Amino acid sequence: MTNNNTTKDDEYGILLYYNYTNIPNLTDLSTFYTTNCTSLSLLGRIRLSPHGVNATIGGQLSSLKQHITQLTQNYPSFTSTDFKLSTSTNPKNNNKIAQETGFTSLSIRIVKQLVTFTSRPIPNPPELSISNAGQHLSAREFHSVLETARDSGKQNLVLLDARNLYETRIGKFCSPNFETLDPKIRQYSDLSNWVDDNSEKIRGKQILMYCTGGIRCEVASAYIKSKGEGFENVFQLYGGIQRYMEEFPEGGFFKGKNFVFDHRVSVASSDPRILGSCLVCEIPFDDYSSRSRCNYCRMLVLVCHACEGKNGKLFVCELCQKHGKLVEHGKNSNVIIAPRKKLRILCLHGFRQNASSFKGRTASFVKKLKNIAEFVYIDAPHQLRFIYQEKENADVAFAQPKSGCNRKYAWLIDPNDDVDEGGDTGTDWETGGAHRFDCRQYERQTGGFDESYVYLREKVAEEGPFDGVLGFSQGAAMAACVALKGEMGFRFVILCSGYFGNFGEFGEGSLIKCPSLHIYGSDNGKDRQIGFDESRRLALMFEEGCSVMVEHDFGHIIPTKSLYIDTIKDFLQRFL
Repeated sequence: MTNNNTTKDDEYGILLYYNYTNIPNLTDLSTFYTTNCTSLSLLGRIRLSPHGVNATIGGQLSSLKQHITQLTQNYPSFTSTDFKLSTSTNPKNNNKIAQETGFTSLSIRIVKQLVTFTSRPIPNPPELSISNAGQHLSAREFHSVLETARDSGKQNLVLLDARNLYETRIGKFCSPNFETLDPKIRQYSDLSNWVDDNSEKIRGKQILMYCTGGIRCEVASAYIKSKGEGFENVFQLYGGIQRYMEEFPEGGFFKGKNFVFDHRVSVASSDPRILGSCLVCEIPFDDYSSRSRCNYCRMLVLVCHACEGKNGKLFVCELCQKHGKLVEHGKNSNVIIAPRKKLRILCLHGFRQNASSFKGRTASFVKKLKNIAEFVYIDAPHQLRFIYQEKENADVAFAQPKSGCNRKYAWLIDPNDDVDEGGDTGTDWETGGAHRFDCRQYERQTGGFDESYVYLREKVAEEGPFDGVLGFSQGAAMAACVALKGEMGFRFVILCSGYFGNFGEFGEGSLIKCPSLHIYGSDNGKDRQIGFDESRRLALMFEEGCSVMVEHDFGHIIPTKSLYIDTIKDFLQRFL
């Protein structure tokens, strides 16, 4: 029975927006978002940087409208923001796609870049010169330019799609009378390399760019214009494909579906034609709801329901096939994947460390494995207070250390201690008296797992794909729980000085079936932080047939002697 009092504002909705503007106080803005979204029961992803905000959030339409009102009242620089609000079905907490896209929780993160345009250093990052971005064209203006090009046969116009291959497979702008360039990239950070390698295709042309909501074009168009002569005429679809489809619900020049980064997966026009096709049997197909992925790079692939259910079938995307990853289809054959040059391994540091310090500590280890593995280091999400020691029996106590010290982080925290909630770098210092070394401190560090898990899942999506994950000490406990949940696609785990964690979903139930390498000090070792019995207990949580153990006689380190490195190499060779 329908409730006649139900209004449109009671419906569930999705709100997308971005705003490039100077943010003088990130901590203050982060606090606003946390308080505001929590009070309004809004979930989703919000990214804050010194250059602005990028947000995708969901909730009741009335709550989303309140969020817009309160944001613009508190921060006038958001008044002219293009808030894209649309109705949607309500994602359920047990919905696999909602979980994968971050719509069962609220994630607010401070980042260096709102969108990662390139993984390599460039002299003038385009995010710092957004004022030089391509000229905005409304949906109507964009459509009019394409109509003129179609009717006149104008050859000097080119469309450039700034999205990833898995997006362009199911929808893009196209017409016989103008060219649409599809870079066919795995991730947005590959676009700068494509532009550099294909600059002659767009030099001297009228360049029309488009993406889902507009933010990727802001950065990419600024980069193209920075190339100077021959790259001046750059235009971008303001509000992206979403605004265009709102203006032209029948699709206009856009064919297929618009891929979106929330539980909806894609949004279609009224045109029923299908642009995509099944990777295996090639029938028309454009539904990503099965979340099938390339076995090699983990990119989403289109696989129809009939092919997705075939026993033992693995999938290799077009890009991996292009680079020599072979596929054989036979009556009883699986996909055959050619060996890759190097494994990619995500590294999780220990408690009160950071990515930089862990990278330094493992430099010798990494050097000895450089021919078979690439190691990627990330900071944990929980920022810790600074600690300094006062000099005893001194007439004058030591002053707090000078600013500029590197922050330390954690994956798990003591709920009653540890974390610096303020996040104001360099201002929250404590003396070390209350934090003297305690070899059992990890037993109290049971909080923060859910936040770390969501953060880690997002980092894997942004910076992946990865073959395996390596964790040290607390990072190993975190990596083990990731292996237990089995949702991030890691093919193996390496656990160094790990321990059985009293958090997350750890328990005494069934064994973990992920291939694992365990490196820890023997019972005669000198590891004061994590005892032999704890590391051994963790190792026994994994199935015996797929785990390898390396015991050493050293302290709280990852050993680099040939005896141990050879065993580690033998383990990794299984995945090449």
